[in-house]
Amino acid sequence: MYKSKDFIYDKVDLFNRLALCIIFYWFGILKLLSLSPAEPLVRDLYLKTIHSLVPFDYFLIFLGLLECIIGILFLCPRYTKIAFTVFSIQIVTTLLPLFVLPQEVWHNGIAPTLTGQYIIKNVVLMGCALSILKYWNSNLKNQINYSTKN
Repeated sequence: MYKSKDFIYDKVDLFNRLALCIIFYWFGILKLLSLSPAEPLVRDLYLKTIHSLVPFDYFLIFLGLLECIIGILFLCPRYTKIAFTVFSIQIVTTLLPLFVLPQEVWHNGIAPTLTGQYIIKNVVLMGCALSILKYWNSNLKNQINYSTKN
């Protein structure tokens, strides 16, 4: 049924890349079109953090473009390191409401609201990104080892 372990790893990597691309590109486009259901949460976090630095409309455009770029970068294995770096910065900001806006993400301090569940599920995205990075690093090491032997 399975051709090899490498075959499975290749498919997992491809699936993770496609999943992250679809999620980030889609959510980024929704922000650019002001259709994102997360916009009120983004606005509340913006007001608590960086409202004095940049107008919200510009920030939302920047965030939407950034998410689209992250999605596209994950499709290109040669840009994995850049994609992971930008993704890491962006994903930290998505976790901020857990601490900065506790009233919007927690019931009684322990049970997450629907918004809280949405945010906590970003851990799955982190797992996908880490899997991609690990696979990319192991392929890079294999290429280096192969080239030094020949």
